[in-house]
Amino acid sequence: MSRAAGGFLVVGESVADIVRSPGRADVVHPGGSPANVAYGLGRLGHRPALLTQLGADPLGDLIRAHLTSAGVMLLDGGRTDVDTPSAVVSLDEAGRASYAFDIAWTLRPVDPEALLAALPGPPRHVHLGSIASVAEPGADAALALVRSLRGGGAVVSYDPNVRPTLMGDRDAALTRVERCVAAAHVVKASDEDLAWLYPDATEAEVAARWTAAGAQLVIVTRGAAGAVAYAGEQVVAAPARPTTVVDTVGAGDAFMAAVLHGLHRAEPGHAELDHTEQNHAAQNLAAQNLAALDTAALTALLDVATAAAAITVSRAGANPPDAAELAALLSPRTAPTGAGTAVP
Repeated sequence: MSRAAGGFLVVGESVADIVRSPGRADVVHPGGSPANVAYGLGRLGHRPALLTQLGADPLGDLIRAHLTSAGVMLLDGGRTDVDTPSAVVSLDEAGRASYAFDIAWTLRPVDPEALLAALPGPPRHVHLGSIASVAEPGADAALALVRSLRGGGAVVSYDPNVRPTLMGDRDAALTRVERCVAAAHVVKASDEDLAWLYPDATEAEVAARWTAAGAQLVIVTRGAAGAVAYAGEQVVAAPARPTTVVDTVGAGDAFMAAVLHGLHRAEPGHAELDHTEQNHAAQNLAAQNLAALDTAALTALLDVATAAAAITVSRAGANPPDAAELAALLSPRTAPTGAGTAVP
């Protein structure tokens, strides 16, 4: 597969998802929200790097093989004395997932210059996600790295992907989440995330709060009701695509990867730039292109993301589409038949 030039760096946890469903034997799937985003980007033809933590154990070997099969470059943050995180994912009769975790995030402070030296080029996009953004002691190191790379011109995205059983005190978790929001250009969250973080606020109020903190694009997924994008004064909604739902594992991460893919494709000359020009293009995207997204561009972006989510929920586990599958669903725009609706 031909892979797009231009750097994506994803920072966050990898998790072995032990999927448990009624009447079936347990099945282990590679997972973890940031790892899923990196894998999704690889499936869409990019060459992402993932700064994560994996143990020298069978679960770690499974995840490594999975990620590298999609062209993901793995960085371990200098720790080898860790166990591979795991989660029991229990599915109900409708395929909805609930989670029980055994996860530690102990990322040490990362020297940005050393990290950049390990990459083929400076990252134009940096994504931070989920447990790695709030779990100590590694959350501070992750955020410090993201802030440094944003200062160097990278476009930063963030998905809190709330896991209440791991977040601890809600007020403390909210403080950590809002630090990450303030460091990001693009923030994606689910309606369930917002309900836990801001139980007394409307979606529009949260989007306004995050925009005031510095986010240029806020996207909220609404499960079977689709998704909505907030960019400046613009509010654009898109329905979920009809599909047969097998399970919802990884749907939000496939949505996130597709958003980043869509933003990358919107950059001028994205595939032909050298490293210096790539960094300059990233600065242009952060300063101009995101703010200049119009209704048509936002609609197209949500269309790509909801299509990726629809494909993912139609099959088991965090199994996002490749570029050909996504293109086939988008052009012509024909929705697959079925009884359910994509739930990003």
